[in-house]
Amino acid sequence: MEILSQIGVENYIYLSILLFCVGIAGILFRRSAIVMLMSVELMLAAANLLLAAFSVYHQDTSGQVFVIFSMAVAAAEVAVGLAILVSIFRNIGFIDIDKLKNLRG
Repeated sequence: MEILSQIGVENYIYLSILLFCVGIAGILFRRSAIVMLMSVELMLAAANLLLAAFSVYHQDTSGQVFVIFSMAVAAAEVAVGLAILVSIFRNIGFIDIDKLKNLRG
C-alpha cells in the first residue's frame, strides 16, 4: 500500500486508459490479424492493471484473484486465435482481414 500511496491510484488509472486507447487504435487502424490479437491482449492487460490497482487500493484480494483468472482466459484466447489463424493460412495462403470478409457463409 505504501508504493500505491507514493505513486497514486490516479496514475494507474491514466496508464490503464492510455493502454486501452492504444489497443482500440490498434484494432481500428490496423488490418493485420496478429496486430489485432495483440491489441485485444493490450486492452485486457489495461483492464487487469486497473483491477489490480483498485484491489490494492481497497486492500481486497478478490480483484487480484480475478486478474489471475482473466490472464488464464486471455492466454487460452491467444492460443485458440493463433491456431485459427494458422489453419486459415494453411488453407487459403493469406491472412488479410479485408479479404477474409469474403469468406462468410
